[in-house]
Amino acid sequence: MLDEFVELTGYTRCYAAFVLRNCGKKQLRIVQGQRVAFVPGHARVQGTARKRQRKYGNPVLLNVLQRLWALADGLCGKRLVVFIRQTLTLLEQQGSLRIADQAVREQLMTISAATADRLLMKSKARMKLKGHSTTRPGTLLKHHIPIRTFADWDDHRPGFCEVDLVAHDGGSACGDYIHTLDLTDVVTGWTEQEAVRNKAQCHVFDGVQHIRARLPFPLLGIDSDNGGEFINNEMYRYCLAEHITFTRSRSYRKNDNCFVEQKNYSIVRRTVGYYRYDTQEQLSMLNELYRNLRLYTNFFIPVMRLKEKLRTGSKLTRRYDVPQTPYHRLLAHPDVDHHLKENLTRQYEQLNVVRLKRQLNELQNLLFRSAIEAGPPRPPRPAHPSDHHPWRSTEYTPTNHQGSNNHE
Repeated sequence: MLDEFVELTGYTRCYAAFVLRNCGKKQLRIVQGQRVAFVPGHARVQGTARKRQRKYGNPVLLNVLQRLWALADGLCGKRLVVFIRQTLTLLEQQGSLRIADQAVREQLMTISAATADRLLMKSKARMKLKGHSTTRPGTLLKHHIPIRTFADWDDHRPGFCEVDLVAHDGGSACGDYIHTLDLTDVVTGWTEQEAVRNKAQCHVFDGVQHIRARLPFPLLGIDSDNGGEFINNEMYRYCLAEHITFTRSRSYRKNDNCFVEQKNYSIVRRTVGYYRYDTQEQLSMLNELYRNLRLYTNFFIPVMRLKEKLRTGSKLTRRYDVPQTPYHRLLAHPDVDHHLKENLTRQYEQLNVVRLKRQLNELQNLLFRSAIEAGPPRPPRPAHPSDHHPWRSTEYTPTNHQGSNNHE
């Protein structure tokens, strides 16, 4: 009888048994502090459904959450809640944020990632653009540099990094334009950027040296793509002399450099956009911007690392660790020197995330304004036949050549 009743009504088996036991009897339940009477198995009268009160419906909470989300550069909910819990107290101590309502503060400290994403749904409408690759293969010394794939990264010490170049050509590859050298540590997620004049070997090599001088930990390994700006004698000899492990990815396999490839968009593109930068002034502005950006991203922006991937049939499940900033990952790493941790802690205590964000916004506005005023890139001048013969004069014709022996 119970099976037929479940099939006819669509009730769950537990609720169906409850209805059969108490059919026609009034039941009293406590709902939101009030006693509510109902008859099992009878539908509610239309318009009398109980409404659940919203816990996070305070407009002050939404306003503060939006401000913190903008300060965190639009993080996802899982990383945003970690940013709030690590930064909210620091912002209040520095006087950058004041929350009068203690209930709002407690809700911000306990809000879940799903709730934060739901509240910020209307604020996350962003236009996504996609660039193109300018990597050209470098065949020199490729057989001397071993290949390393994503699955081969089993080093547990900070210092093994991936490097890549991001082109700022504005959609036209004509002429010289600036590139951003992007370096990412595999273990901690620490990132560094350096703007270079173009992708010539000498400029890229200087950029690597500048980044190495700024790293808080020793550089132990470099993994690059197969571009000629990295695969060259100068870089190869430098890594041999400095005892730096030099590896490369497989051709046309971007996933082999997944750690730095994701930073190319999440940090470089989101910060400087897709404009064309090709002047010395813009090069200086980019490097000044990157000096502030490294402090903002490495000390205040949490990152997640993939722990494992599980495949069940056709379903792939990815599991990540708890989001942490690269700074906190360095503090928690056992192989990092104690004096280095103390220096990083003193530097962190002196930083003001609101001031950093304002400086970044000002530099971004100056950089974007200079790119807009410069206009789109000019196409190269069409070749003229006389360009291939520098000795030929524009007044030279076969007629005057035949009439004169001076040309012979």
